[in-house]
Amino acid sequence: MMRPLCLWTVAMLAASATAFIPHTAFRPSSPVATRRCSRAVSRGTGVSMMSGRRPFIAGNWKENPDTLEAAIDLAKVVSTASSSASNVDVAVVVPFPFLVPVKETLKGSNVLIGAQDLYTEDKGAYTGATSLPMIKSVGAQWVLCGHSERRALFGDTDETVNAKLKKVLAAGLKAILCIGETKDEYELGVNKLICGLQLAKGLKGVTKEQMENVAIAYEPVWAIGTGLTATPEIAQDVHSNIRAILGEAYGQAVADKVVIQYGGSVTPETVDELMAMPDIDGALVGGASLVGEKFARIINFK
Repeated sequence: MMRPLCLWTVAMLAASATAFIPHTAFRPSSPVATRRCSRAVSRGTGVSMMSGRRPFIAGNWKENPDTLEAAIDLAKVVSTASSSASNVDVAVVVPFPFLVPVKETLKGSNVLIGAQDLYTEDKGAYTGATSLPMIKSVGAQWVLCGHSERRALFGDTDETVNAKLKKVLAAGLKAILCIGETKDEYELGVNKLICGLQLAKGLKGVTKEQMENVAIAYEPVWAIGTGLTATPEIAQDVHSNIRAILGEAYGQAVADKVVIQYGGSVTPETVDELMAMPDIDGALVGGASLVGEKFARIINFK
């Protein structure tokens, strides 16, 4: 089980690197990146593969697209694109009504399928809820827990997220635990502290063995859907801090195996530099995952 993390421990880890990152570090995600990591990074390989962590790219469709026909068409594009990304794990996280037809469309491909949320009760008088047994029965392999939009729009707390995460793991499925700071928290320089607290609370009661089925997604809220993205160096700094906290809680051997995705407006223009960073092991992609050609380029990062 995870060792208890006192607030002091988390605070010290969060403050271990630069405490304040000015808002001028924001940068639009549209220009083609000019700086390249000195490491050689070829398609489907990269720093994560060198470290033994297999890259993991997941497309979060959110409340999109608006028709089943469009969902199937998009799934076909993803299926084709994934065939050239043999060294990358690829998943699509789709709305509940599309889980079965999209899974059928992806049959024969290497693309995994995930659900965007769950309700912690297995069954009962909970109108509008979708339970984990339902999700598992239709063949989903991954479930998002704690996405920033669930926290902000639907009131998910760290305790709620923790309950959902443990429900997923107990059922033998895999979970992506989402953590990240708001713009105000970022500008105050407490981004790593916030992420550390969310990590500690979200993983409460999760064992070392269960961590094999957990991926972490760092999603700076200020970068989601805004066209802004953290520089690769800023993202790497936070990811490195996340891995340090995991090492403190579970031991470095466990921490070194955990995939940590970046989830702040990843685009074809930013993915290569992000994936060249040593602690960025993948991406949780939002808007770009809805455009087949863009998502194809992202999963075939260079």
